[in-house]
Amino acid sequence: MTRDSSPDLLVLHAVRILGFADTPVIAYRFRLDPAETEEILLDAQAYGWIQRAAFADLHGWSLTESGRIRNEQQLHEELAAIGKADRIRGLYRDFLPLNARLQRACTDWQLRPTPDNALYQNDHSDTAWDTRILDELAAIGSALHPLADRMGAILARLSGYEKRFDAALRRVGGGDHGWVDRTDVDSCHRVWFELHEDLVATLGIDRRTEI
Repeated sequence: MTRDSSPDLLVLHAVRILGFADTPVIAYRFRLDPAETEEILLDAQAYGWIQRAAFADLHGWSLTESGRIRNEQQLHEELAAIGKADRIRGLYRDFLPLNARLQRACTDWQLRPTPDNALYQNDHSDTAWDTRILDELAAIGSALHPLADRMGAILARLSGYEKRFDAALRRVGGGDHGWVDRTDVDSCHRVWFELHEDLVATLGIDRRTEI
């Protein structure tokens, strides 16, 4: 049976995986009620778990160190309650080969090495090079579907990544190649980064050391 996470957990967790975002974006991340989300954010601010900042015309929330600790505690308690840590850890192991492929594809999208320069920027003039990468992204997206189904069957908040990845690929297929790796839209790379962060946070793993 799929486990639904509490709104308190989801709001703080959304701040973590988004990194920096304002209230409407945080509420939308897990389809939460905006008014309830704002109330939870203000409570979290009072506890010192999040802080609000502004950069030019951008405003948003980010986790403090104590907020990160609090979110890790929430996730640990949730994982203990469902008793399926081993299953999620196994899914994470299945995710890692796909993660390596995604990282390679994004690197190849940004760089097209030449005999004289291994860091030569991909100017996207080589159609065959780009087509190979886009085919690989489509294959990664297809492989994500069964994995996402298994994740979502355990924790509802782990579902939906495959749909977002597919949506980004459709944008790319429509000619907007920025949806491969832009960080200011729900691109393939951004969706994947959030999924990775969601999994390592759920399992309490240091992202620098893969299991």
